[in-house]
Amino acid sequence: MSTAKPNKLIIKRIVDAVMTVLLLCLMAYQVTGEVAHEWIGMGMTGLVIVHQILNRKWYGALFKGKYNPYRSITTVLNILLLACFALTAFCGMSMSSYAVPFLYGMAPVSFVRRMHLSMSHWAFVLMGLHLGIHIPAMTAGIKLNHRLKAILSCIFTCIGGIGLWLFLKNGLPNYLFFRVPFAFLDYEKAGWLVFLENLLMLSFWVFIGTQAALICRNAAVKGAVKKNPLLPVVAVMASVIIGIALALLFPAADEQVSFGNTDWSVPQTESEQNDESAGTSTLSEDVAAWLEMNGIK
Repeated sequence: MSTAKPNKLIIKRIVDAVMTVLLLCLMAYQVTGEVAHEWIGMGMTGLVIVHQILNRKWYGALFKGKYNPYRSITTVLNILLLACFALTAFCGMSMSSYAVPFLYGMAPVSFVRRMHLSMSHWAFVLMGLHLGIHIPAMTAGIKLNHRLKAILSCIFTCIGGIGLWLFLKNGLPNYLFFRVPFAFLDYEKAGWLVFLENLLMLSFWVFIGTQAALICRNAAVKGAVKKNPLLPVVAVMASVIIGIALALLFPAADEQVSFGNTDWSVPQTESEQNDESAGTSTLSEDVAAWLEMNGIK
């Protein structure tokens, strides 16, 4: 009995780690390509199902006991994340050309393309918050002195700020709120840099989730053990200020590359066309029409 629980916990941690890696791979479409993207998505769907089976007792206790702030937040996050995963998987399979082509057309492609784009990025955000919410409990056994804690807090605050800057720079808010129908990706960017940026963007939401968990856990503590509740709030505000400041200092470039079911890129500027290394680019008809309608040249 004593060894069963640790073994199950280890399995859960492994599943969580693999899901995080697959999530980063799914967000790196320009690196993996369409075929690998679909198969990785199928693997992610399978792991989500396994994750739900491993946590079936949580569902059994959903309507039992009292709900404190921490439990309320984790419950809402879990339900929203599961809904986003389900919608993302459904929309992805409805557009599949390789992994499950027999499911292609389950829903109108024009609808599922935009829904898949939005829900996948919401899943990215919620996954970061979900990981962050559990970090304080996972690291509770690690004993650090106050000075080291302060240093680490400053480091993670800065990392979170950089992640927010990249999140804004890469236009992810546009995907979350259906503002664009296609993902704008840079196919010229090195693969390792794509993964690093995705990891940093995820880190911002992990940081937010961690601070939210600290606030909830601190609120449940009574007496002299209670810590200053403003510290996590200050850390979040500092991270957001760093991200916004970087976004103002280093705005996103105008030239971006996008993908639908076919690869295409925004026409090059005159200076880029004169560059010896500049190649030719093509636009699919639907994307060209959308760009023209929105005044993007």
